[in-house]
Amino acid sequence: MNHRSILRARAAGLAVGAAAALLAAPAAQAQAQRLVEPPPTAQMLRSGPPPAALQPFLAAPPTPTPGIPQGEAVLDLAIRYVEGAIFNPATGTNDTVNLRAYQDVRADPAADADFRYVGPTIETAPGETVRVTLHNELPETNQNCPSHGNINVPHCFNRTNLHSHGLWVSPTGNSDNVLISIEPGVSFQYEWNIPADHPAGTFWYHPHLHGGVALQVSSGMAGFIVIRGDRLPTPDTNGDVDTLLAGAEVEERLVLLQQNQYACYDANGTLETNPDGTYRCDPGQVGVIETYDNFSPGDWGASGRYTSINGEILPTFPGAVAGRLERWRIAHAGIRDTVSLMFREKRAGAGDFASAADPDAWIAENCPGEPLPAFALAEDGLTRAALDERTVSVLQPGYRTDLLVVFPEEGEYCVIDASAPATTTVSGDVESRRYLGDVSVGAGETVAVADLAASVAETLTAAAERTMPADVVATVVADIQDGLKLTKFVPHPTITADEVTGTQSLAFSIDVSTTPVGFLIDGQAYDPNRIDRTLVLGGVDEWTLTSGTNPAAGHPFHIHVNPFQIVEILNPQGVDVSETGEADDPQYAGLKGVWRDTLFVKPAYKVVIRTRYQRYIGEFVLHCHILDHEDQGMMQNVSIVLPNAAGTASAGAHGAH
Repeated sequence: MNHRSILRARAAGLAVGAAAALLAAPAAQAQAQRLVEPPPTAQMLRSGPPPAALQPFLAAPPTPTPGIPQGEAVLDLAIRYVEGAIFNPATGTNDTVNLRAYQDVRADPAADADFRYVGPTIETAPGETVRVTLHNELPETNQNCPSHGNINVPHCFNRTNLHSHGLWVSPTGNSDNVLISIEPGVSFQYEWNIPADHPAGTFWYHPHLHGGVALQVSSGMAGFIVIRGDRLPTPDTNGDVDTLLAGAEVEERLVLLQQNQYACYDANGTLETNPDGTYRCDPGQVGVIETYDNFSPGDWGASGRYTSINGEILPTFPGAVAGRLERWRIAHAGIRDTVSLMFREKRAGAGDFASAADPDAWIAENCPGEPLPAFALAEDGLTRAALDERTVSVLQPGYRTDLLVVFPEEGEYCVIDASAPATTTVSGDVESRRYLGDVSVGAGETVAVADLAASVAETLTAAAERTMPADVVATVVADIQDGLKLTKFVPHPTITADEVTGTQSLAFSIDVSTTPVGFLIDGQAYDPNRIDRTLVLGGVDEWTLTSGTNPAAGHPFHIHVNPFQIVEILNPQGVDVSETGEADDPQYAGLKGVWRDTLFVKPAYKVVIRTRYQRYIGEFVLHCHILDHEDQGMMQNVSIVLPNAAGTASAGAHGAH
């Protein structure tokens, strides 16, 4: 086992022991013992050794399983109601909850004693086929399936399916097909054929059956998909950035952000609240998520709930070392909150954060100084052309960001969700600062904050000189030393203007004059029997995205299958802010030319992107990633079809539904 695996195993061992005592622990003890462990690793069955790119990250080699074809990995994933506990900072104790959850069928049953509402991490590599058998063990009762026939009223909360968010795989059949429904009591095997040229990166999975997505994801039904790569760059081809970081012996953390908006109700079905309106669960009550009544704008902030990290509330990240480079793979798997993540040094003797009467004042007193720089390596799993130095990383629902982080000296550090103006958030509200957790940093090599970029460059340069092939090492080193560039690791070539073959436009809007409220794209609510866009395989389109002018109504755009490249982001005055960002909002800074699959479109802004339709045909969707908006109609059906001899869509090419 290499030292990366040892660190992960050590951290997991600490956290498992802590969690076992958590349910009965006094508040102070529970606070001290909540250590972040990685999400559980999926128990994947393979016929032989896993792909070479995975082997350094496995604590122990898995036992080969006869009967599984070579090059395939098999997982059995159950969906069940699971009774567990979530720490409530307002009371300093744990609330009992009963929520829908993913459980690895082959996981150690003892893990249920300290269950966390986070799915197991699926680790794979380019060229491997992943088979996930989804067992829907939710009851047929409690379905909330209405008879009114309006597909855009939330419904049927115990039906489900599975979306591999960000994967470049087929959207049809039993691949990344979100247009099927898996009923209670039914099992269905998904098959993701990861192409050999698939980018290595950070992706995730979650349910995607229209009508109940937000409720299931808010319950904690989400998990990482990590594709690890070992392809070295050549003079003619780009490689996986994993090969560079392996040479740097970078420590890795998986960080899944979730918003579990559970609530308790009295005997009359009335929401239990405190005098200030925050949610309350009294002893003996069980928190649930069974309605969309609490998913309106502002409800998340008013609930008093906290964003969880890998299923824990206000945890501590253990095992960091001063001066050592870390990779934080961060995914926003929540639905109703913008997270503006930053690190600040914690005042010595500050103690643990509790439910302070004024959290902002506590943060100001105990997390002083300027935020630490971090270095964005990838967005939505796709390696950037250069590291982006920043002090805040804005994550909207559906986003992933990979950060390279160096903590400059020994001590404790605060992990903070910074404040943000209303027009920059998915809630449409001004968001005040929130505390997310701590990082415990041990003694190591002290680095001045002003020298962090130079430290990262030095570490990556040394790694390149150790690991890169002789015919590209000079190019890679020169790039690193020229503004921390990573041009030999970008997974897709830039789309130039002369490559574009067509245009698309898309406008999100909300119509409050109707009952129910209309959540619309291009003036229409979702219709499962309508194809909204027919696109041609091999085509390249430039898209223009808008969200209307209501200052409280920005929307994260997400399209399945093919990623897109950002061309420009125009503010209401027509100024492109995709390079510099804005004084009150850093979220668009450094995005020009970056590849993504999800992007927040601010009200009154115009976003221009380009995308290629490659390899895969079939029907899939695009939608707003405020998932209760998607459930209520803010989604479209897309069909990619074969071209005719003239390069346009063949007659009758929509295909069957």
